[in-house]
Amino acid sequence: MTSITFWGLTASPYQLKMQSIADFAELPWRRLPGHGRPLENLRFMRRLGKAKTTEAILRFPTRVAGMDEYPEVPYYSLDGHGLYYDSSGLALHLDELDHTALPLLPKTGAERFLCRLIDEAFDEFGLYMVHHNRWVTSARTNTMGDMTAREIGRWMPAPIRRNIARRLSRRQCRRLPYLFSVAPPGLDASGDSTITPPARNGFPPTHEMLDQAWRGYLAAMEQQLAQQPYLLGQRFTLADASAYGQLSMNLVDGRAAELMQELAPRTHRWLCAIRDGEHRGSRGQLQVTESLDDLLKCIGDTFIPLMQQNAAAWESYRDKGQSCFNETAFDQGEALYEGQLMGKPFRAVVKTFQVEVWRELLRSWNELTPNEQTELLSRYPALEGLAGAPAPA
Repeated sequence: MTSITFWGLTASPYQLKMQSIADFAELPWRRLPGHGRPLENLRFMRRLGKAKTTEAILRFPTRVAGMDEYPEVPYYSLDGHGLYYDSSGLALHLDELDHTALPLLPKTGAERFLCRLIDEAFDEFGLYMVHHNRWVTSARTNTMGDMTAREIGRWMPAPIRRNIARRLSRRQCRRLPYLFSVAPPGLDASGDSTITPPARNGFPPTHEMLDQAWRGYLAAMEQQLAQQPYLLGQRFTLADASAYGQLSMNLVDGRAAELMQELAPRTHRWLCAIRDGEHRGSRGQLQVTESLDDLLKCIGDTFIPLMQQNAAAWESYRDKGQSCFNETAFDQGEALYEGQLMGKPFRAVVKTFQVEVWRELLRSWNELTPNEQTELLSRYPALEGLAGAPAPA
């Protein structure tokens, strides 16, 4: 392995996350289709489509059939032949191959668990916050449609690219309720009916909740980065990669970027530094301190209860014979459940891939010694939701 080939778009937070991982590992990389030639892109796209059909694309270390779904983007190849998906899996993969001078995941139990927890919290709940900021906060100022259209259609005539940009924007906006961002009835955040964040009958609005959560996460990041250069100490880890991937998505989103610079200037500079590769080959000790408490409290208020409620709803539907979940079920009005986060109601569809995320975290929690669990709970009461969760089968 001398380089990594990605198939992804810079509009994807998971693509940004994987690029930051490759940069830390000091591995050169190419991103298709943006860096590819037309014929090269076409061949790779055909190969990717065939591999999806035959379920030949892997997830490191394992893929759970029936629970995990292939994403639209991104994918990666370490040798130009085998195809993989999952941004966290890339970090695990490189660590397994001993390709990084220092591991992306800490070796010790408590630090390793916290790294996985922060990683998954940003991947799953952070995604909702940043998409909300792109399509609601920055409805008038984000350039995602134009940026992506240029990336996938550099050789297309300008009118076709403009049409692609409009279609992409409309599609992403329509998907917002699936991505947890539900507008109050009658809200038109953009003044443009083609990209209005939608309300949905029977779904409580969540814009206020997501705004509050995003500001809380930014304040917690500011607190932690005031104490040390990275979330878990003196060097970059998977936790930093996930936080970077999600939050940096908004650096190109106009108003969201301005707000982030106003509310969290240190975090904004940190994101820009990682974007520019300044974390490459970072060294130093890891240290988990009490200053992490604010970030873990945000996670304990949002991600942990969301995963608990999603898993409980999945078990209930599964026992009743429901087999359709995720976005397909959402579009059909199936597998929906009522919940509450931060004292506010929400309605969502059961997501099987989040069930598996929760199971993996609980397995990691149960691999800790009783003393490690007790020490973590005493230092970080926000983790209490993990203590009473049943062990996954």
